[in-house]
Amino acid sequence: MPERRTVALVTLGCARNEVDSEELAGRLEADGWQLVEDAEEADVAVVNTCGFVEAAKKDSVDALLEANDLKGHGRTQAVVAVGCMAERYGKELAEALPEADGVLGFDDYADISDRLQTILNGGIHASHTPRDRRKLLPISPAERQSAGEEVALPGHGAPSDLPEGVAPVSGPRAPLRRRLDGSPVASVKLASGCDRRCSFCAIPSFRGSFISRRPSDVLNETRWLAEQGVKEVMLVSENNTSYGKDLGDIRLLETMLPELAEIDGIERVRVSYLQPAEMRPGLIDVLTSTPNIAPYFDLSFQHSAPDVLRAMRRFGDTDRFLELLDTIRSKAPQAGVRSNFIVGFPGETEADLAELERFLTGARLDAIGVFGYSDEDGTEAATYENKLDQDVVDERLARVSRLAEELVAQRAEERVGETVHVLVESVGSVDGEEWGAVGRAAHQAPETDGQVQFTSGEGLTVGRIVEAKVVGTEGVDLVAEPLLGSLPCTEEAAR
Repeated sequence: MPERRTVALVTLGCARNEVDSEELAGRLEADGWQLVEDAEEADVAVVNTCGFVEAAKKDSVDALLEANDLKGHGRTQAVVAVGCMAERYGKELAEALPEADGVLGFDDYADISDRLQTILNGGIHASHTPRDRRKLLPISPAERQSAGEEVALPGHGAPSDLPEGVAPVSGPRAPLRRRLDGSPVASVKLASGCDRRCSFCAIPSFRGSFISRRPSDVLNETRWLAEQGVKEVMLVSENNTSYGKDLGDIRLLETMLPELAEIDGIERVRVSYLQPAEMRPGLIDVLTSTPNIAPYFDLSFQHSAPDVLRAMRRFGDTDRFLELLDTIRSKAPQAGVRSNFIVGFPGETEADLAELERFLTGARLDAIGVFGYSDEDGTEAATYENKLDQDVVDERLARVSRLAEELVAQRAEERVGETVHVLVESVGSVDGEEWGAVGRAAHQAPETDGQVQFTSGEGLTVGRIVEAKVVGTEGVDLVAEPLLGSLPCTEEAAR
């Protein structure tokens, strides 16, 4: 009988990384590995790292060091880095962090079981030399689908990608994926990579050019997730508004969304990562009028001052962005909108910052992320000469963050009195006495946009979508009273 092998996956970063981890879990389980939740109970701890910004990279290093501390004190024998930071830095990370027993790139994912076994046996798998993954695919999007079969695309795996004679544990029709938690929410990848050339962003260099998954794969994976008890799926990629362009139909998302919404068991479909410059009237219509599609807009504005946006290699301005929001809310007044912004970008003036503040004040966003600019290796902006002093960047970050906190709290207060439809995500005792419940409304994505706290958890169960009346706020969070007599309900009523 083969020796029992255990592995734990520790995931950092975005929802795309979470999908990648579940694909790795599917590959490992299919080859006989036992998945465990705690790294201290695993022979191998696999840390799926984030390589986006300095803070995320630091968190990834800390997680690797924390896992390394388990060696010699329990079952853990090896710590392995995968994910974006591992792909982006390869040998450099391995040399700087000898505590990691292996640093594996995306090209290693198909053979992850063999790689971990080699490392567990004391062998060495050479860390890869990073390369610009944009150069692995044709420049023309229309030529990428066939070429993509030979390029590692994490999160795109299918059972046919497993070694001969190895089948997914959950059945031959299941996707190459194994859920790592029992949440009623799961992400589904629409695509990988990005063709945009934002001057501050390094992601395309290590995630590659944009390539869509085929609609049949997205639909089948969503059906499988519904069979696992998932009630809400969130569609993720580096840029969902580009979905289908390499399949010959830039409006493919508008076609597929109603099909996803009709899958038995799926009660809410959420689309993330939308580019304002690529928003189309037809896509807005589908997102604001289709039953079971959340009227939710995760729009990547980044700034609103024209000169800063041009330096970022982006498009738009305050007035055009506000017009876009007016269009959305004219169709769905309760639509949720969130965005991220960079302050202190090279060359940003006080007038530019004031323009951003004007936009934020008029935009009525439900959630706002603010980041201070920092150089990223290999980006165009890192070569710019007109950098701001760090103390100026820090002051502007604090200033805009305070404004953002005030504005999202005000936006939450505007929702008092509204009826919202909340997916219950947890129900439990509070301080060992009362029963409480927490969930998310249609305008709130997992982990990033706040939550809804119910006034009572009585009669609520995890995975149920409940109609509720907003009766108060706590910062960005809502406090709501469940209206249990009105069930069942759908997202249609939230419009």
